[in-house]
Amino acid sequence: MKEEVFYSKGMKYIKKDYPDLYEENVSLNKVAYTGKALDYKTQKLIALGINAAFSDDRAIKKQIISNMQEFGTTKDEIVDVFRVVLLIAGKPAFMKAINILYELEDDECVCGGGVI
Repeated sequence: MKEEVFYSKGMKYIKKDYPDLYEENVSLNKVAYTGKALDYKTQKLIALGINAAFSDDRAIKKQIISNMQEFGTTKDEIVDVFRVVLLIAGKPAFMKAINILYELEDDECVCGGGVI
């Protein structure tokens, strides 16, 4: 598990002003991403799907980049996650996630040593 990686903009303030609350967040991450039955990559793909279902642009982008950089996740694997989003959350959430994926590709986002 990658230690202490939070994509929330406000987490730096929590870390500075409320270190006890920050440490609880770190602990929660450790408990959630145990890798006991599912490996870390699978758990992160689930997180990507959840963020896509919530239509959170910033989180979708960060999760796509994180998955590709950390695990070498392919575009096809990510699209498979988004297929489930289509089924569960519907076409608007699916299309938003697909658009973000292709925007990253158009921007030639360098991820994991390659280009999306």
